Amino acid sequence: MADAPVRIGVAGLGYWGPNIARNFAAIPGVELRWCCDASEPARRRAGSMFPQARLASDLHELLADAELDAVALATPVPSHAELAVRVLEAGKHCFVEKPLAQSVAGAERAVAAAGAAGRTLMVGHLLEYHPGVRKLKELADGGELGEIYYIYGNRLNLGKLRADENALWSLGAHDVSVVLHLAGGEEPVEVVAHGESYVRTGVEDVVFCFLRFASGLSAHLHLSWLDPHKERRFTVVGSRRMATFDDMALEGKVTVYDKGFDEDAQGYGEYITRSGDIFSPRIANAEPLRLECEEFVAAIRERRPPASDGASGLRVVRVLEQLQRSLEESGRSRA
Repeated sequence: MADAPVRIGVAGLGYWGPNIARNFAAIPGVELRWCCDASEPARRRAGSMFPQARLASDLHELLADAELDAVALATPVPSHAELAVRVLEAGKHCFVEKPLAQSVAGAERAVAAAGAAGRTLMVGHLLEYHPGVRKLKELADGGELGEIYYIYGNRLNLGKLRADENALWSLGAHDVSVVLHLAGGEEPVEVVAHGESYVRTGVEDVVFCFLRFASGLSAHLHLSWLDPHKERRFTVVGSRRMATFDDMALEGKVTVYDKGFDEDAQGYGEYITRSGDIFSPRIANAEPLRLECEEFVAAIRERRPPASDGASGLRVVRVLEQLQRSLEESGRSRA
């Protein structure tokens, strides 16, 4: 029935899972049916937050529910691909937090499982749903910035150090997805990464990435848990205008600069600097996670691929794996 609720379970109730559950529970026409985690305290907290949901300690309980339509996975990254395959093979639609997998092989298995089951696979590349990034995409695709020359991003913080992920996979999954999104899905033909492990041996806490595309676009990413600034910023430089998205700004998250070089009509082959207006276009005041969850539900209802589908998730993992290989090859030799 067209008006039947979409029944969703959330597996993984650590830091991010409750936020996902909260948003699905608030969407009209969605039933938050299950909350699942191996931790009893996590289940108890979820029970108080979502009293309408059933509680489970094992994913098997969700997959055995014939009336459950979909499962959202917010489990630790090493489990993403394996659990996504299990969900899809059980005939459920699957939302999985970024990255889709820790390897291309794992991501390919998940994409293949979605295709074989005829079910929706969506990857939680949250920034693609941020109104600010959507505005950047609109400006780029609409020609407002002219030909896009290069993009650079800074994702910096004095943040939580991880033992199972380096800064590339933890922070870079966000920024690589945005770069590929702005590039229209084009993948780079050259990637280079350099990093250092200053705090935890073998876990890079600062990484610098360079990506070059066949179209002429290039991108640079600075990723760090070891920095005095908390910064989440993208800058897009075009032939006509330039634009920034600053997620830490309280107002004016997107700023457009009418700056560049114009050919001087007075001389041959000479250019003059143009410095025109600076303005901040209006962007929607909407929670990106809510928009992301709504997209998953809409894709299920409309039987179409979501914006950040399995194929786009695979592209991100492919670039991350190439960057990781470069990171390892360029690593500092230890005596």
